[in-house]
Amino acid sequence: MRFCGLRAVIRKEVLQIVRDRRTLGFLLGLPALLLVMFGFALNFDVKHIPLAVCDEDRTAASRDLVGNFTRTEYFDVVARPSDPREIDLLMGEEKVRAAVIIPRDFSRNLLAGREAPIQVIVDGANSMSASTAAGYIGTIVQNYSVRATTRRLSEKGVRGFRMPLEAPTRVWYNPELRSANFLVPGLMAFILMVIVVVSTAFSVVREKERGTMEQIGVSPLRPFELIAGKTIPYVLLSLVSSHLVLLLGKVLFGVSIRGNYFLLLLTMTLFLIGGLGQGLFISTITWTQQVAFQLAILSTFLPTFILSGFIFPVRNMPHVIQAITTIIPARFFLSALRGIVLKGAGFHAIWKDLLYLAGFGVLTLGVSTLRMKTSVSEGGGGGRKRRRGSR
Repeated sequence: MRFCGLRAVIRKEVLQIVRDRRTLGFLLGLPALLLVMFGFALNFDVKHIPLAVCDEDRTAASRDLVGNFTRTEYFDVVARPSDPREIDLLMGEEKVRAAVIIPRDFSRNLLAGREAPIQVIVDGANSMSASTAAGYIGTIVQNYSVRATTRRLSEKGVRGFRMPLEAPTRVWYNPELRSANFLVPGLMAFILMVIVVVSTAFSVVREKERGTMEQIGVSPLRPFELIAGKTIPYVLLSLVSSHLVLLLGKVLFGVSIRGNYFLLLLTMTLFLIGGLGQGLFISTITWTQQVAFQLAILSTFLPTFILSGFIFPVRNMPHVIQAITTIIPARFFLSALRGIVLKGAGFHAIWKDLLYLAGFGVLTLGVSTLRMKTSVSEGGGGGRKRRRGSR
């Protein structure tokens, strides 16, 4: 490779980016803006669930049970109907998402040592929040039952009583179970993939529309020099944008990097090179910026959002869909990114993901180079002929 030709292409591309304020804002400003918007809008934390409590017993025991719900941040008691039939209307109007009915004989059964069942109703229209709410209620009721059993045995003179089975739980990597810790790395992969591919998809197409491919065709530049010259400035800009996203993730959402920074930098660089290669390939097979934009969005937005594991776990998908996800680079980048950022994983844990990202980058850049030879040979005239033929 002749470095003088590469340096000239890099200089030309940098000047083009600096002069084009829209491209510069697209690469630097839009990722940060999207992170803020998506980061605050997407939230999987199920808290402050509107709860209705129908206490037919109205005793100290029933009030103690209700107090276990009001003392947590997971439930807000917003209604206390006197008749259980009112719950149907409250749920139909979506004023409550869950309800607890305490029968009249609750305290009497509890004091007598008999089963004291209560009824729990959960709005299942949203299955995710419904299952979470049911789990919260089950845990609160179970803890209350254990305390009531222990208290009753103590009153009978049984000392040192312990439950036969205990399962103390320790949560690693995300002790507070904050959804932001899960979402921010996914948002970073999703945003960067879309932005990088879309921005670079315009690079060669712009040359075709302006007719400068003819000048490139008669220049001593080689296709690989052109590809490398157009890739390097976008890699550097994308790395700046990536660090801005990481900084906002730390400041706004408290997501810090637990692992090695240089390993994270290597992972981001490999992912960005693959994304840039994909964008350049799209740029070499299209003749207008409009078509390039449409192909870039189609090949990044939905695949990255649905098939990368950003929202939906890949292991829960059918085997056929899981096989399709192996061609989505964001899946492997997201796996490595979450491992480094959240778990502090080392190279031994993510080397397979890095190998795939490196292979994807080599493949896309190689195919883009081969396609560039065809584009350079056709030049701007071929592009104009093709556009006239499409009419």
